[in-house]
Amino acid sequence: MCYFDQQLWSCGWWKWGRFREQCPKEYRTGETCGLKLIYRTNTEGALCKNCDAIQKKQRRVAKMTEDIKRWRCEGNRRATIEKTEREIGELNHQIQKIWADHELRKNSISY
Repeated sequence: MCYFDQQLWSCGWWKWGRFREQCPKEYRTGETCGLKLIYRTNTEGALCKNCDAIQKKQRRVAKMTEDIKRWRCEGNRRATIEKTEREIGELNHQIQKIWADHELRKNSISY
């Protein structure tokens, strides 16, 4: 039952911070017992790294979608459209993976 700081973002993402206090169960200097308890929670106003990455990828997908609409009106860009559609699929897959990792971490007790 050693105490650590915790950083908490508004989206629910969190991470352990610095070691703060040793519990009475651990007698060795500089060692921890392995059970982490929260000493203090520091809330962050900014986005977590995962939310930031998701937003960047979503903006890129939106731009690519607008480009595809424009290219379809212009014509003679079938290869470019197909390549961009594949990239959009890859980005959507990456967004889903990041979001799944985000939810797993947000709902886990120890990471």
